[in-house]
Formats: sequence, structure tokens, C-alpha cells
Amino acid sequence: MWPSCPAGTRAAPAARRQVTEPTYFRKGFGLRGEIEGILSADYHSVLIEGFKANGYRLAAGPLVFRLAREFGFCYGVDRAVEYAYEARSKFPDRDLVLVGEIIHNPHVNQKLRSMGIRFLHRDPDGRFDFSPITAANVVILPAFGVTVQDFASLRAKGCVLVDTTCGSVLSVWKRVESYARDGFTAVIHGKFAHEETKATASQVNKYPGGRYLVVFDMAEAREVCEFIEHGGDAAALTRRFANRTSEPFDFAQDLLRVGIANQTTMLSSESLAIAEEFRQTMIRRYGAAHEAEHVRTFDTICSATQERQDAVVHLLEDPPDVMVVVGGYNSSNTCHLAALCQRRGVLTFHIEDADCIDPDAGTIRHQPVGSKQESTTPDWLGEVRAIGLTAGASTPNNKIGQTVVRIALTRGIDPESLLR
Repeated sequence: MWPSCPAGTRAAPAARRQVTEPTYFRKGFGLRGEIEGILSADYHSVLIEGFKANGYRLAAGPLVFRLAREFGFCYGVDRAVEYAYEARSKFPDRDLVLVGEIIHNPHVNQKLRSMGIRFLHRDPDGRFDFSPITAANVVILPAFGVTVQDFASLRAKGCVLVDTTCGSVLSVWKRVESYARDGFTAVIHGKFAHEETKATASQVNKYPGGRYLVVFDMAEAREVCEFIEHGGDAAALTRRFANRTSEPFDFAQDLLRVGIANQTTMLSSESLAIAEEFRQTMIRRYGAAHEAEHVRTFDTICSATQERQDAVVHLLEDPPDVMVVVGGYNSSNTCHLAALCQRRGVLTFHIEDADCIDPDAGTIRHQPVGSKQESTTPDWLGEVRAIGLTAGASTPNNKIGQTVVRIALTRGIDPESLLR
């Protein structure tokens, strides 16, 4: 049972605390031993361990389940969740507040709420209201990080900050910061509304005149490249990319030198292709001898995202009858895994968790690739025999294991037979 500070209460005034008390933590509290049992109870799966021990393949009756060799919690997510649990243990009597969601998984976020951690949400204008935060609070920063402006606002409050920002995200920030420092506009492949991309774009503000532009896909990248190479209607581009550029932004001047970066969870093949599109555009525009003066490109996809995408590609070399992808509907890396499966011609169902499968009704609730609306498909298993499985980097093992159990039950199979 987690001790927690009841909502609306406040811990002892800051003046009564040690003057030398640290107010910024990024490297953990060394409390793994205290929380290990709780983490295991919340997220461990015996069934998933069975998959690993059996070559990532289990059979039950007529069904064969095949699990991608890289799936679920990545190092950065694992660290962020562990750090949040440690923070609750470290500050049992303090009011803990989380900026946004720790990761994009509803199960994990609900666990944190049950531990007495309060969540801050953006207002309709996309901003966080930090006015209720005082020096008495402990504030957890999510794995996606926060913007430069939000970080500065929180530091000014004098509250304790527990920073769980993923190391891969920090690496991209350093790259974007270097672009701004050297006078290059950061062109970021990402979803601008995503917390990570907002935080990444804000890094240019560390230098006067820092600029950024966010492109969502290759089509948008080519629009920008067409303007760089041949010119065009700058006003139309300004309208097209409203709210996705730094302010002010001059398409005629701010695209003379660009540095390419990306949200770490985007589809890696597309990020690399976009970077190459800008590189070739600058070569055609200015000549190969001047490439370095006008474009910088680096692969900033995180290794965990790449490994999960590669593992799915490997699994699909021998295509199953159907793929089930488990993870939050608002999880970028999970959505890209589902898209990758569908592009390979395999019937794909992206589900948020095991509860989306109703064994009694034989239905599955899922988010179709490219959609933002949930759908329900009846008799989805049909005569399926081979089922492929993977999960986004924010999906805990127990949710994957529960999915397998519900699939087995849908076909009237005793799930205990999976581990015999």
C-alpha cells in the first residue's frame, strides 16, 4: 500500500526544510530494492517469460503465437516508471505532481494515480498551468521531457524536480541545440502536438534567432524541399505550417541552412528518407561542394524504436495470419509498429490492452491504422491459426500476456496449456 499525500493537502513549508536539500534529481534515488517487488507485481508476466524460454513461440490447441524478439518496455520507459515509483517511496508525505503523462500507456498512468500522484494536463491552448505549484511540491517530468520554457518556470518555483526524460530524447535535444547555436534551422520530423516534439522544438530557444520547422511526413518534407530548390509562394507555406514553426519564421531566409532531426519514435525508414530528401535538395540547389554549409543530417531514431521495428520486419518474413499490436492509441511508436505490419500486407489489429478482446462475444476493439477512432470487429479470429504479437515501448509485459490469454479463450482454449 503506497503512502500518499491526500489531494489538496500540502507538506511542511519550504522554510522548514534543510536549506541544502537538492531540488533536482535525474539519476534516481537508489531505491530499486524497495520497489522491485511492487514493480514486478504490477508489470511482470510469467507467460511472457515462457515465450522467451521457448524461442518467442508458444502453441495452444490449433493456435500458434509468435512474439517479436524486441517488444514492450524499452530502457527509457522502464527507467521513467521506476523513477516515478522511487519518487513516491522517497517522498511518502509530499504532494507529487506529474507534468502530463509519464508515458503513453493508460494502465501505467492509472497505477501512478492510484499511488497518489496528481496529473497536470494542458489547457485548451496547449499550455500547463503551474500556478498551483509551490516549493512544497515534488514535480515529476515525463519520459518525453518538457519544453525549455516549462522547465524554467518549474525551476523558478523552487519545487523538487524529478526528471525522467529519456536519454535518447536528450541526445536529439543536444543535436537541435547545436543547430540553433550554429545558425541552422532545425527541421524536425515528428507530430507537433506530441509532447516530445514540442520539447525538442523548444531547444532552439536557448540561442537568439534559433529556428525550427516541424514536418509530419515525406509529402510535407517534399513541399518544403520544392520551395528550397525552386522558390514559390512563401505566404502559402506560412499558412500551411501555421503553429509548426518558430515565431517569427521566414521561409525565404530560414531555410538557407537546415539541420534534420526527428521525434525518436517516428518510423525510422521515413525519417532517414526525409533527411536524404533535404540533403539531395541542398546539393542540387548549392552544389555538392557546399553541402556541409547548407545541410546537416543525423539519424536520431532511438535504438529501442529501431530494434522493435526491425524485430517486426523479421517476424513478418514468415507472415502470420494476423498481427496484434498492443499499446496506447496515443503512443507514437506503437502506431508506427501497427502501420509497419499493415504495410507488409498482414491483417493488423492495434489494441490498447487485453480488455479490447471479448472472448465471449468473439469481438475485438481496435484502432485501425491511420484512424483516431476505435472500431469493433466481430468474429475477428475466424480460422486464424498463426498469430503474431508485438507491443509498443510503453506497454508492460503483463498486458501482453493478458492479451494472449484472452485470444486463447476466444477460441475456447485453456490458456494454461500455453505453459505446459
